[in-house]
Amino acid sequence: MSSLVPGIERALSDKSSTSNLKIEALVFTRLVMASNPPVVFHPHIQALTNPVLAAVNERYYKVTSEALRVCGELVKAIRPELVQSPSFNFIPYVQPIYSTILKRLTAQDQDQEVKECAITCMGLIISLLGDQLKRELGVCLPLLLDRLRNEITRLTTVKAFATIAESPLKIDLSCILGQAVLELTTFLRKANRALRLASLGTLNALLIAYGDKIGSSSYESIIIELSSLISDADLHMTALALELCCTMMKDKRHHSYAGVVVKERVLPQALVLVKSPLLQGQALQTQLLSLLCLGEIGRRKDLHSHINLEGVIIRSFQSPSEEIKSAASYALGNIAVGNLSKYLTFILSQIDNQSKLQYLLLHSLKEVIARQSTDDAGKVDFKGTDVQKILALLFTHCQSEEEGIRNVVAECLGKLAILEPGKLVPALKERTLSSSAFTRATVVIAIKYTIVDRPQPIDMHIKPCIDSFLMLIRDEDRHVRRAAVSALSTAAHNKAVLVKDLLPALLPLLYDQTVIKKELIRTVDLGPFKHTVDDGLELRKGAFECVDTLLDNCLDQIDPSSFIDPYLLSGLSDHYDVKMPCHLILSKLAEKCPSAVLAVVDTLVEPLERTVTTKMKPDAVKQEVDRNEDMIRSALRAIESLNRISGDASSRFKAFMNNVVKSGPLAERYNAVRHESDAVVTGDIMDMS
Repeated sequence: MSSLVPGIERALSDKSSTSNLKIEALVFTRLVMASNPPVVFHPHIQALTNPVLAAVNERYYKVTSEALRVCGELVKAIRPELVQSPSFNFIPYVQPIYSTILKRLTAQDQDQEVKECAITCMGLIISLLGDQLKRELGVCLPLLLDRLRNEITRLTTVKAFATIAESPLKIDLSCILGQAVLELTTFLRKANRALRLASLGTLNALLIAYGDKIGSSSYESIIIELSSLISDADLHMTALALELCCTMMKDKRHHSYAGVVVKERVLPQALVLVKSPLLQGQALQTQLLSLLCLGEIGRRKDLHSHINLEGVIIRSFQSPSEEIKSAASYALGNIAVGNLSKYLTFILSQIDNQSKLQYLLLHSLKEVIARQSTDDAGKVDFKGTDVQKILALLFTHCQSEEEGIRNVVAECLGKLAILEPGKLVPALKERTLSSSAFTRATVVIAIKYTIVDRPQPIDMHIKPCIDSFLMLIRDEDRHVRRAAVSALSTAAHNKAVLVKDLLPALLPLLYDQTVIKKELIRTVDLGPFKHTVDDGLELRKGAFECVDTLLDNCLDQIDPSSFIDPYLLSGLSDHYDVKMPCHLILSKLAEKCPSAVLAVVDTLVEPLERTVTTKMKPDAVKQEVDRNEDMIRSALRAIESLNRISGDASSRFKAFMNNVVKSGPLAERYNAVRHESDAVVTGDIMDMS
């Protein structure tokens, strides 16, 4: 940033700078600020603030609107954490930013885009800096209320009020709260669907934060208006309306009154909705619905007084319907949450004794474990002995012959590890040395389930030992290798920092999994004919998909040349399931590492030509024909990516384009792919600007 900021300053402040240069500089600044930690910009806030605020006052609306968007990012950067003693002194910047945005918010004769950007920015300022603007709230909040009443700006203002309502600062909205709620309520009957959706979300946020300051009459008006939105004509709208109803009934001050009105106005509509044929699957079957309701009730209230309830649910495990079996599993797990001492013991004993029902019972156990980290409605508090019993059972079933059971066991272990990292991570690491290949594979998959896309306390436990799990990519058993590849892919996608330092050692091992291994190909004798089975296919496919993820998140660790030849070239000649991810990888490499691709473009022609000229047998079924068409389109997308960068670098590729791709039966399909690609590129450019 130290190198970039002077250039940004010059582009915005130099009198010779054109409007287009200023716009590009502002877009760049916004994208950089949105994609990096706020602390990166703290040394440069002073240098950035003055030219950006000056740009807000520019006459050209495109410059002004983009500057307002950058102001929004500045506000997020100067106060990223709403704490009493922030690491960065943001207070000197509050008034200059507020005053500049207020001037734009009050101006009348300006472009619609500028108005909307000013409203959005003011919403961010109030939500993040409102505690430093207590005297000013009496000015800016009525202004926003005025914009809420304006037909042109009301949708943007509705979203701004949602941002303010969700602020942990609990901004004092008393001067406009009642009027804002009234306006939002009237919007629920407007024809504009986007406005109704946004209004439902904002009302929900306001009621959660300020429900005790909103009168009963407003509650009644809201319920009456939203009752007309509950139908199968718009299930998304219905879901938001029902969520708002639940929020109102949870309010301790109004729940009795709201409950009565909901019962009169909303419940009849909800009961009609339950009968709608548009609800997915078999959600209308009364057994199914009863099981789901039992689970929801049991999670919140102890049902042990109902004799043999668990037996009734277990009988539903025998249903021919997979949905009912799944609902029964969910119900049993959630009922156990309401009384762990009774039902957890029952579930564990049944897992050991009912071998045919183990899969469903393990899903019930997974529900129990998952509730440890969810909302307060039925939050579980395990005892130490409970954890020991669960662990003993799960580690026993790591060796199950059924892959489905091992996968559920792994998910249970992963969720439990998130809750008890100090105890579980060493136990999982110890079993990477197990003599059982199934156990080794299961604990690797378990680690995969611990790597989520948000910071967790378990991260500090995993980082020092994750190599013990991922290095099993060189295990002698293909199931273990596949599990390690899957874990690496998840880590690269969710938390690349965990694996970046290991990639120099892991990448050669990963690339080796993309190669066809003859020892994994076997022939099955089916009497009159023989069938070839490739046991390494899924592993190769997974390995290429992992490389695809690494290209997105760890490109700086990858040498594209050593991967393209021979590994990608091999994949482009492999099975259909392998070719598809290889085409995607080739397109990405053409965009991100064009020189490495151009160096071998001649050798890419042969496998691509074989793919796009593949002829199906006359007796091929429709599924085979469709798969082949998908593969050809996929290859043509990769070819178009190469064409964009090739120029005159390769006479062989140029001949291939002219003689094969752009002529004959492929020409029409290639043109369709090319137009599709042009549309995506244009869309990306518009999004950036």
